[in-house]
Amino acid sequence: MASNDGTVGKALEVLDQVASYGRPVRFSELIDASPFPKATLYRFVQTLTSQSMLAYDPDRGTYAPGVRLVRLAHAAWQQASLAPIAREEIDLLSAEVGETVHLAQLDNAQVIYVDKRNAADPVQMYSQAGKVGPAYCTGVGKAMLAYLPENELADVLGQQSYHRFTDSTHTSPDSLREELGDIRANGYGFDREEHEPGIICVALPILSETNRVLGALSVTSTTTRTNLAGLEGLVPRIQTAAAAIAKEASAWQFPATAANS
Repeated sequence: MASNDGTVGKALEVLDQVASYGRPVRFSELIDASPFPKATLYRFVQTLTSQSMLAYDPDRGTYAPGVRLVRLAHAAWQQASLAPIAREEIDLLSAEVGETVHLAQLDNAQVIYVDKRNAADPVQMYSQAGKVGPAYCTGVGKAMLAYLPENELADVLGQQSYHRFTDSTHTSPDSLREELGDIRANGYGFDREEHEPGIICVALPILSETNRVLGALSVTSTTTRTNLAGLEGLVPRIQTAAAAIAKEASAWQFPATAANS
């Protein structure tokens, strides 16, 4: 569906579409999936290219995110992301536990992984720094959802796809809400192979002094290396790291959690 936010919103939608492929894309591919008429899409693509938000490869006839977009992304990472603040704590946590550590924030009802440290023995998985993932079936996503105010939570839950990735994936807001209550009561939650088979994690929210959600921290492993009980044993150490990150973040002014699209 096309954006209702005018010309700028529509141009950003085209940017999102190009970026979503994860590779250079031809105009014919964009047309096949675009809600815009061919002439409108072409006009947006040309404008974005002239502004260096997209880069055009004349030899291959493809478009990709441009260098200006990279500069903006880097500035956003430095100024609006927890990553620079959390780097030292993530390094320490990763070295101590020897497993994959994720730092994430909520963005338009989705999870964006803002930093990651690989395990001592790396495991191939979906998450990468800068990548967007679902909130309803990831440990970091659920840890953040559990602490949203009710009006924001209702809106975010209404935006989830509830696609069944595995047999353990939540497929309705009702079952998800029940688990979110448990997470809030316990202070931490799990990914029980809900997004990827064989991948499990324990996750905790990073909260401001007023309990506003700043992000989430997780330790991720595989079912061949450990189990949920083993990951649960790491909760005190992750709590220490999350509290340290929250304390550092208190000196910064972060934007409110972007729960609304």
